[in-house]
Amino acid sequence: MAKILDKLEIPYVITGGMAVSVWGRPRSTMDIDIIVKLEPKNVQMLIKELLNIDKDVYVSEDAIKEALERKGEFNFIDPNTQLKVDFWIVKNIFNQQEIQRAVPQEFEGYHVQFVSPEDLILSKLLWHQESYSTKQLDDIKSVLAISKVDMEYIKNWAEKQDTIEILNTLLSEIK
Repeated sequence: MAKILDKLEIPYVITGGMAVSVWGRPRSTMDIDIIVKLEPKNVQMLIKELLNIDKDVYVSEDAIKEALERKGEFNFIDPNTQLKVDFWIVKNIFNQQEIQRAVPQEFEGYHVQFVSPEDLILSKLLWHQESYSTKQLDDIKSVLAISKVDMEYIKNWAEKQDTIEILNTLLSEIK
């Protein structure tokens, strides 16, 4: 997937469970989450490249266009490999920051853009705020235990995104 996005010069960053496995403890995940800065002019080329993967893949032009309009998500599914990719359209300055601060990591012999551990923590704080999922907090703890992070950066953005209380509570629990 990274090769396709790079070929089409679509800025991206891998986040979610796959990124937790890079910056924290490996864990299973049902999909790959990718934040993309997709422009309408790239839609047809992206669809063409995705359909070249296999004749049975699922990708919907209407879903992509709708995702672009509402700054939401669209899916790619390969039924043969069970691979599901959730493409999230950049919707705010934080998402732009995630892409700008991406950290290349070698994955299967290719340099893939992963979200920084700090931005991963911040996105997990937002997901927890929306869903109250303890999985998000477990992921944050995992990243904090394994990766060296810029806590000042995290606290600054946690203030901006109104997740500082969640962060402070979490930090007090792990001391």
